[in-house]
Amino acid sequence: MNIKKILNNNVVLSTNDNNEEIVVMGRGLAFQKKVGQTVDAEKIEKTFVMENSSISDKLTELLRDTPAEIFEIAYKIISIAKEQLPYDLDDYLYIALTDHLNFAISRYKQGISIANALLWEIKKYYKKEFELALESLLIINREIEVDLPQDEAASIALHFVNSQLSGENVETTMQITKIVNSILTIVIYHYNIKLDEASINYERFLTHLKFFALRYIRSERNQAVAEDNFLFEQVKNKYPKAFHCSEKVAAFVSKTYGWKVSNDEKIYLTLHIHRVTSRADNH
Repeated sequence: MNIKKILNNNVVLSTNDNNEEIVVMGRGLAFQKKVGQTVDAEKIEKTFVMENSSISDKLTELLRDTPAEIFEIAYKIISIAKEQLPYDLDDYLYIALTDHLNFAISRYKQGISIANALLWEIKKYYKKEFELALESLLIINREIEVDLPQDEAASIALHFVNSQLSGENVETTMQITKIVNSILTIVIYHYNIKLDEASINYERFLTHLKFFALRYIRSERNQAVAEDNFLFEQVKNKYPKAFHCSEKVAAFVSKTYGWKVSNDEKIYLTLHIHRVTSRADNH
C-alpha cells in the first residue's frame, strides 16, 4: 500500500488491493514519509474506502481545508472518548467533530460567542459526555491556547451522543434532548417528586426516552405489529398512577409533535415510570 497524497502526519490517501482509493489513518502514519513510499501497516488504525461517499469523500475534502492541528486535536479527543465512553462511536465523528472544532475555534478568534440553549439539559442528561467535553476544552486550550466556554463543551458532548445514535445529525440530537426533558418534567410534576438521578432505574429511563424519541423522529413505530392488549390491560390495572402519567406523556407528544403513541409504547413507558418513581413515591 503506497502513499498517493499526504493530508497530514496522521492521514494519507492510498489504494487497497482492489485498486480503490482509501483514506488511511494512524498516529504518525505519514511522519517523515513522502508520496510513493509504503504505508507502515502496523500504524494503520482506521481505513475509509473512497467509494463510501458519506464518509471518505467528506473526510478527504474536510482535511484539505482544515488546519492539521485542528484534526490532531479532534483525533486526540476521539481517542480518549473511545476509552472512556461505554459505547462504540460512529466513524462519522471524525468528520463532525473536526468540522465543529474548526468552526468553533474560528468563531472564538473572531470574538464571536454563541450560547448553547441546551447547556443545562446536556449537563444534566449526558453527564459522561459532558465531563469528557470539558476535558476536551482543556486539551484545546493546552494545544493551541484557545479557551472555549462551557457552551462549546455542551456542543461537543452532543457530538458524542450523536455518534452513539449512529450518524444522526446534531439537530436531531438536540430535538431528542428537548423531548426527553419535557417528558421528565411531566413525570416530576405528575408525582411531585425529585427523581434519583444516581439510580440505575433513572439511567434506564433516560436511555428508553432517548430511543423512544428517536424512533418517532425516524418514524420507526412498527405500526403493523400486533399489540399485546392483554399485557396492556394488566400493566394499566397494576400501575394506575404510572399509566396515567404515560397517558399524559402520550397526550403531550400527540399535541406537540403529532405522534400517536401505541399501546405497546405505553406499556414500556408505564413500567419505566413506575420503576423510576416507586422508591421516591413509596408505592
